[in-house]
Amino acid sequence: MSNLDVLLITPPSRLDVYQTLSNEYAAIEPPVWSMLIAKYLSKLNYNVEILDAEANNFSHEQTAESIANKNPKLAVFVIYGQQPSASSQCMPAGTKTCNKLKLIADGGIKTLVMGTHASALPKRTLEEEPYDFVCQGEGPITISNLIDVIKKNKKDYDKVPGLWYRDKDNDIKSTIRSEMFDNLDLQLPGQDWNFLDMSKYKAHNWHTFGRLDTRDKYASLQTSLGCPFKCTFCCINAPFERNTIRFWSAKHIFNQIKTLVEDYGIFNIKIPDEMFVLNPKQVTEICDEIISSGYGKDLNFWAYARIDTLDDNVMLEKMIKSGFKWLGLGIESSNPNVRDGVVKGRFTNYDIEGVVKKVRDMGFNVGANYIFGLPEDNRDSMNETLELALRINSEWANFYSAMAYPGSQLYPLAQKNKWDLPDDKGGPGWIGYSQHSYDTLPLRTNHLKASEVLEFRDRAFDTYFNDNSYLSMIKNKFGVDTQKHISKMSEHKLKRKHQFEDVNY
Repeated sequence: MSNLDVLLITPPSRLDVYQTLSNEYAAIEPPVWSMLIAKYLSKLNYNVEILDAEANNFSHEQTAESIANKNPKLAVFVIYGQQPSASSQCMPAGTKTCNKLKLIADGGIKTLVMGTHASALPKRTLEEEPYDFVCQGEGPITISNLIDVIKKNKKDYDKVPGLWYRDKDNDIKSTIRSEMFDNLDLQLPGQDWNFLDMSKYKAHNWHTFGRLDTRDKYASLQTSLGCPFKCTFCCINAPFERNTIRFWSAKHIFNQIKTLVEDYGIFNIKIPDEMFVLNPKQVTEICDEIISSGYGKDLNFWAYARIDTLDDNVMLEKMIKSGFKWLGLGIESSNPNVRDGVVKGRFTNYDIEGVVKKVRDMGFNVGANYIFGLPEDNRDSMNETLELALRINSEWANFYSAMAYPGSQLYPLAQKNKWDLPDDKGGPGWIGYSQHSYDTLPLRTNHLKASEVLEFRDRAFDTYFNDNSYLSMIKNKFGVDTQKHISKMSEHKLKRKHQFEDVNY
């Protein structure tokens, strides 16, 4: 009998999710949530390991065999993605792996799934997926209580908070959600990189423009949980039940940065928080710690911000001194009516262009995020957004098709309006929520079909990354090697099932 209590699993999904971009251009992200949970459980003296099948480049079969060989008392499938909203697109990988595990282990290993998707649709997940249990919520308390029940060889699952399960009559039951941690430093004491082989992770290509040879010196560091905003296209708060944000202390965050720098030689660090640049006091305190250490000259951070959270110049200047080189800005749309329709702040295009110019003049690189196909979008408004993107000419741009992710406010709206969704009967399923997959199926709008939105998004990507002004700026700023890298990337044409065709399930 194995002594392993809990195995935290990242199932392999890169090839299905990113197609040929997965080979060279997509990042390989450290599993942040698995690290948080692993450290929590190890502090309580549970024997825990992480199996990152993505980083190991395992197939579904290899992943299932590895789980079976380790023979944990509980196998936890931690289903998140590279973006906070990307949990649904990774569900098929977990399903394939778990089904193979059930065959290999003959059902002898208990399985639980957790993540944004599972928290948004817990009952449906238990009904449709092969897992024994579903976690609704953050996870650590649910997992620790569940493993105690399993180790006692009892089935009093009703005592495990945040759990969906089947009783002895095969009826679906659920318990009250577990409490949310309010003191992260004490209750969820950060990430432990000792559970991973850090040499296997790779930064986003644009994060290391100008020094692409350093992509394998990479980590992802969570500094807060949740988000106080209510953008209707976002599902980030599904595991947290309410719109709120909690922070680890600046000292705690700095100590983790110190570990990455001194123990692992890692200087490329992503802050995956949905909104890092929000609380000037918190950000400034983190920066002060970094500046005092002298690490700032070598560090290369990127973090998310909003147009309306970048008015504190003292904070921004300290971020520059601390090594924050990239800001991911959620611009979404050029059209204010479209932005208003998804509750995306009260700012104008003048504000957008002014803020972008200001932060770039200060020394930041900008990764601008745009969404095509929001409910009020039409062809004219999407063209306006593309024109804005070309005018801004930021160092990187992400072009997304709008998706009604489970857990977002757009999901019930799409169901009410009877708009085609990937998970409709006869649809492509959860992989259809991937922005880059063959089966991607974006949301239709009040004015456009899904296929029209997808065609525009892909054309916008080609237009932007082949634009002479953009390529010239990249060459001047980062060198000819980076320019060639981008040109090579743009040669990868994504195959699309639903492009140029009507979608009607």
